[in-house]
Amino acid sequence: MTKRTSAKYKIDRRMGENIWGRAKSPLNKREYGPGQHGQRRKGKLSDFGTQLRAKQKLKGYYGDLTEKQFRRIYAEAERVKGDTGENLVGLLERRLDAVIYRAKFVPTVFAARQFVNHGHVTVNGKRVNIASYRVKEGDVIAVRDRSKQLAIVLEAVQSAERDVPDYLEVDHNKMTATFVRTPALSDVPYPVVMEPNLVVEFYAKN
Repeated sequence: MTKRTSAKYKIDRRMGENIWGRAKSPLNKREYGPGQHGQRRKGKLSDFGTQLRAKQKLKGYYGDLTEKQFRRIYAEAERVKGDTGENLVGLLERRLDAVIYRAKFVPTVFAARQFVNHGHVTVNGKRVNIASYRVKEGDVIAVRDRSKQLAIVLEAVQSAERDVPDYLEVDHNKMTATFVRTPALSDVPYPVVMEPNLVVEFYAKN
């Protein structure tokens, strides 16, 4: 278990936002940051600070991404034709762990990474255990038969905490999801405002 996974809600409190929209977030009870200095008054952020926070929030939302991984995805988004911020979100949403989370096969994005790594998922009938695997439009993602009755799966399917976005077609009886299309920023059901344009500005200057 990584340090970030074991203390994931510190991200919420550091950002001052419930970035996954979870009822369990400590931010629902304590709106100040983590640590002994968390209750100090926050000063106004500089442009750099605002851009850095936007980057940390988007990167943190997708779980255990390292800075190196995130920068690599950004570099790819920059190379692709079109708006870099929109491309970045599209690439992040095409990660297999993100699709498993969006399909409500597991309750959290952290659980999604572990679920994929432990071999519970197939893509077009073939087992895939790489969380960063990039799905394509039309791919069918499924929970393996032996994994369908796991408590974590049953809990997620029955949860009313979030809805499945319309760029996925999901059948919870068969535990399958079809990746219909790559979403735009406006399609992604982030519980808080994400600003990939500020992420672009951050990497352009740093």
